[in-house]
Amino acid sequence: MAILQNTDLRILVVDDQESVRSHLSHELLRMGVEQVLEAASAEEALAAFEQHQPDLVLLDILMPGNNGYWIAERIRDLEDGRWTPIIFLTGMDRDEDLWEGIRTGGDDYLIKPVRATVLAAKIRAMQRLLAMQRRLVAVTEELYEANRQLNSLIERDALTGLVNRRGFDRVLHEQIRLARRESTPLTLMMCDIDFFKQYNDNLGHPEGDKCLKAVANMLARTCQRPGDLACRVGGEEFALILPNTPRSGAMMFARALTELLASGKLPHPASPVSPYVTVSGGITTCVPDESTTSMGMVTRADEALYAAKALGRNHFFSYELQVTAKDHLVAQR
Repeated sequence: MAILQNTDLRILVVDDQESVRSHLSHELLRMGVEQVLEAASAEEALAAFEQHQPDLVLLDILMPGNNGYWIAERIRDLEDGRWTPIIFLTGMDRDEDLWEGIRTGGDDYLIKPVRATVLAAKIRAMQRLLAMQRRLVAVTEELYEANRQLNSLIERDALTGLVNRRGFDRVLHEQIRLARRESTPLTLMMCDIDFFKQYNDNLGHPEGDKCLKAVANMLARTCQRPGDLACRVGGEEFALILPNTPRSGAMMFARALTELLASGKLPHPASPVSPYVTVSGGITTCVPDESTTSMGMVTRADEALYAAKALGRNHFFSYELQVTAKDHLVAQR
């Protein structure tokens, strides 16, 4: 009859004496343990631990070669965040032996010869600890997911569904760090809807909201790669973070965005530059180094945006190339 009920435990028994391993394996299976693994050396023990990831380890201290203390330390190195109870098997009961066992990663110990009732009691105690640890891990994962969803809501613009200014600041900082580490180009675009105040004054704020959502949708559609991100960072101001995008790629992206907006033909009766909604944008591209900051990139993109507006709007202007996307295409031909 099984002593341990409702258990799916996998236990690793490490002892150089085959008779001890066989006796413990027999007792464990009789108690109701689902699977017992055996190892006669440190090498076998570590290999079995890595391959099978047991729920509990019964570990002899006096082993030929590397002893049980050494094995316990290696097991702790292999756990990678999880916890596996280790119960030492020993014929020594001195205080200093107990201290060394705890120091090297052990959780409890049994004096040989091991009695079945004591062994069962120790395993039940470890089961309770394992259950608490697993519940703690589950709660931690639940909290992490809840926090991730909360951050997603906090960083989402309610009107357009794009990432808001809070999310933009975080992602830009992360992308600068990533591009610096990988030595890849990073492009930032800051965009404004041209003459948006006049749009609201002429058509009303409800129509203005529709316009913002339509432009946001077009920006999101141009961000086809997984790393590209469209953000709403102000009233009618948007930003595009484009990882691994060189200057030439940024100019192609800007032209594609301009063409997409033109094809949308959103009416703008109050615009002096076009009968339809247009956007002006500033572009900055760099391979980030230690001096590169989020503020610096935003400042350069803003300066390029002002230049685009000074040129009559409906332009994307590159800070580094000092040319519009349209003129850049002409120069390439």
